[in-house]
Amino acid sequence: MTSTYKRDKRTVDPKVEGSSPFGVNRKDPLGDNVFGGGFLGLDNIGIFDRSQPLPGGALLEQADGTTWMAFYCGTMLSIALELANKEEAYEDMASKFFVHYIAIADAMNTLGGSGLWDEQDGFYYDHMRLSNDSVALKLRSLVGLIPLIAVEIIDKKTIAGLKGFQKRVRWFMENRKDLAETISYMTCDFVDDPDAPCMLSIPSRGRLEKVLRYLLDENEFLSPFGIRSLSKVYKEHPFSTLVGGQEYKVEYLPGESNTGLFGGNSNWRGPIWFPINYLIIEALQRYDHFYGERLQVEFPTGSGAMMTLGQVARELSIRLTKMFVPDESRHRPIHGEVEKYATDEHWRDLVLFNEYFHSETGRGIGASHQTGWTSLITRCFEELAKKEQIQKIAQRQTVGAR
Repeated sequence: MTSTYKRDKRTVDPKVEGSSPFGVNRKDPLGDNVFGGGFLGLDNIGIFDRSQPLPGGALLEQADGTTWMAFYCGTMLSIALELANKEEAYEDMASKFFVHYIAIADAMNTLGGSGLWDEQDGFYYDHMRLSNDSVALKLRSLVGLIPLIAVEIIDKKTIAGLKGFQKRVRWFMENRKDLAETISYMTCDFVDDPDAPCMLSIPSRGRLEKVLRYLLDENEFLSPFGIRSLSKVYKEHPFSTLVGGQEYKVEYLPGESNTGLFGGNSNWRGPIWFPINYLIIEALQRYDHFYGERLQVEFPTGSGAMMTLGQVARELSIRLTKMFVPDESRHRPIHGEVEKYATDEHWRDLVLFNEYFHSETGRGIGASHQTGWTSLITRCFEELAKKEQIQKIAQRQTVGAR
């Protein structure tokens, strides 16, 4: 099929042939590159049960579900670009995924005016579409943070010999200058520097900074042990809305769920989940690779202390690792108040890899042997150790130079 994307009577470059990414024909019923419906892995994070039909036959346009499709396209693009330097047949694949990524990011930011972005709040929200009306569900959760993770850094050297791909990029630069207002696509501030990377990301720099204010706010998402899945503001002021005469309510729950509805013990309304935390850290490292010292933010928000995004990523890693490190009395936050793990010599070095974690205490919850994603903590420890070693070497060299 021809990969043609239309929005407001404008066409995103229609000259790329190939099949659409998995899910386009399944979860994009209106064909506008905004995705929804289905489970999509975040159990009870939203107002509605995503695995069930919405009230009144409405459609759910998901900021996170749409981002997963962009994330998929960006990852496939990077793979195709690497392969294209060995086999030219992959260059067309790279062009196809580039077009798909741009179409999805454009829709997220501008469909119907502002897409899933709320300029007043500076945050991405799910929307409920009924007939021709689209209503933002203004609940601050991971749904609005996940758009940050679909970021790809592209080395100029990687695309230097790919003339067809470069032609495709030039088409966008010349014909869709409006895209630069809302997203970052092949952005490169140092155009004369052959070593400067280019970047693809859903938010522009301005929108990225606005979302980061929420992400790094200790009264919102930033907990002592990582990033919460729901803003803490809903602890004292639960979110509620009326739909079809029925009230739907969401409150901040830092630990286990208080209902068996859509997930039961698998709670996304407050706790810390490792896979998303790790993807956020990786994304911040990529943004830092591109922006470096040119982009600094407050950490935490309101503290006045400015950091690069690389430094922020390191601080988030430290908060995650704190859950696993024993204190002076050998208590690890992940073990909660179970004394055996701290006092029994046969148990105290048994470290569990729980499914998710209490966002205020760090206590492990759910499956105790979720070694798939929670074992990512070993990468955090490894990267922190490497950075500490590099700093020690640099300090020794500085002292020696004196």
